[in-house]
Amino acid sequence: MLIYTDFQEIIIKRYGFKKKMFEKDYRISYLLDFYGNILTDKQRDAIDLYYNEDLSLAEISEDVGITRQGVRDAIKRGEEILLEMEEKLGFAKRTEKYRKVFDEIYKCADIIRVSKSSMQFYKIIEENMTIILDQIKSVTTKEEE
Repeated sequence: MLIYTDFQEIIIKRYGFKKKMFEKDYRISYLLDFYGNILTDKQRDAIDLYYNEDLSLAEISEDVGITRQGVRDAIKRGEEILLEMEEKLGFAKRTEKYRKVFDEIYKCADIIRVSKSSMQFYKIIEENMTIILDQIKSVTTKEEE
């Protein structure tokens, strides 16, 4: 069973995935994009076919020319490596954090853009610049975890 993270919950809400589907399809596929190059070709191909192409173990076994158990072992070992790398390096988590910050900065910039004819323009600029600076500070200062 996979552990849910903030970015997973956002994807579930944004795209309407059900958690059961999400457990299989999204997280490992997402981590494969970040850490796939450290896997063996067999592991990477098996995970790609299983998660991204939605092939069964039997179909992958037939395509790749190894036993069904060999495919399962390659997928499980590859999953372990991907999850371990994310736990150690946190690139996917950090990328999602940056995406949230950029989304917030974009919203602030858009508010400023559309409010230029408002009587409260300078107040709106000041409020949104404070938010933008706080967001930038949140990703540029080292956090204690």
